[in-house]
Amino acid sequence: MNIHSTPQRTQAETALIDAFGERLSLLPGDGAVTLKRDDAIEAIKHGLPTRRIESWHYTDLRRLLTSVPAFDSTAATKALPPIVEGSAILAVLNGVSGAKFPAIEGVTVQRLSEKLTDGSIAPGLDPYGSDDAIGALNTAFVADGYFVDIADGVALEKPIELQNLQAGGQVHVRFPVRVGAGAKAAIVERQAGDGAALGSSVSQLVLGEGAEVTWLIVQEQPETATHLAQFKAHLGKNSKLTVFFMNAGGKLVRQEIVVRTTGEGADFKLRGINLLAGDTHTDVTMVLDHAVPHTTSTEVIRNVVTGKARGVFQGRINVHQYAQKTNAKMACNTLLLSDDGEFSTKPELEIFADDVVCGHGATVTEIDHNHLFYLMARGIDEKSARGLLVKAFVAEVIEELDDEVIVEALETRLDDWFVAHG
Repeated sequence: MNIHSTPQRTQAETALIDAFGERLSLLPGDGAVTLKRDDAIEAIKHGLPTRRIESWHYTDLRRLLTSVPAFDSTAATKALPPIVEGSAILAVLNGVSGAKFPAIEGVTVQRLSEKLTDGSIAPGLDPYGSDDAIGALNTAFVADGYFVDIADGVALEKPIELQNLQAGGQVHVRFPVRVGAGAKAAIVERQAGDGAALGSSVSQLVLGEGAEVTWLIVQEQPETATHLAQFKAHLGKNSKLTVFFMNAGGKLVRQEIVVRTTGEGADFKLRGINLLAGDTHTDVTMVLDHAVPHTTSTEVIRNVVTGKARGVFQGRINVHQYAQKTNAKMACNTLLLSDDGEFSTKPELEIFADDVVCGHGATVTEIDHNHLFYLMARGIDEKSARGLLVKAFVAEVIEELDDEVIVEALETRLDDWFVAHG
């Protein structure tokens, strides 16, 4: 007889399950949403992912998530000035959206709590796979956010900034966005706060035919917060999506990026910067499905690691059998500034088509002492010289963005990080 013992639940798993029982009656949702929530908490009851699960091999969530804060309904925070001046701000403050928001021509905005209540968002709460722990956590507890619909042919002059700001406790939000055919927009997703919170955030983007979107994710959580996020996108025919992320905070961070090309001629670009310091853990995991012919993608990730920080980039590109003429390239480059820092890179290609151009690469290096000597020989002190070299290493990725105003705004965030971390 074989006896299979169930592992004892961790303190964090128990706290999440207990919190669900306490909060279910307070969460918005009709019968369909409640069923989705029940399925999600059942997945959590089976245990948080461990390193035995391939997609979580470098981030053992069951071990790393040691405690879960209680929900704090008294915690308060305020909206921040936008990263790009003039942006329309849609703020979720400690898990609650605002009853009033700016009117944007050609854009429909609705509080997510309303779409949960009437059940219209229920189909979007399904997990994307059996190991979707972030999706399960968010589905179980999400209470608010914003639904944004940009009409066909609309070209927004200024970005929309989605702010998810926490002040402690637990915060779970969701941002579904639809961009109509031929529309053009820039969207800033801002994740920040000042509390020792556990937060989950899921963004869902659907691009219509010929739509063009630049989506910026700026994550600046304090080094006391756990931040679990997911960005999912479907790209229609001849659509273009550029995603740029900057991780510059958080104690335990996992950012998932899940993209699928559903129309021929779709183009996806991913550019990202991980600025890692202190005793922190940051994981960026990307899954890209080229599901139709004649689509393109490029991914370039730059990482700076100092202190005892640990970082991860997992990038998997799946080229389906029908997806002939796919062109996909991926690169991850890391600059280690500390003997105690770590960065793990795992690029993957899974190709079932035979007429494709695909490649990937990864590098890890230290500051080139010849470059350092060159700058110091011209009167620049060592600290400033190192700063110039590090900034040049990551700024190259930012400067690929077409919008000068956005580039300047992101370089300001970069400067702020360098000031704070030497």
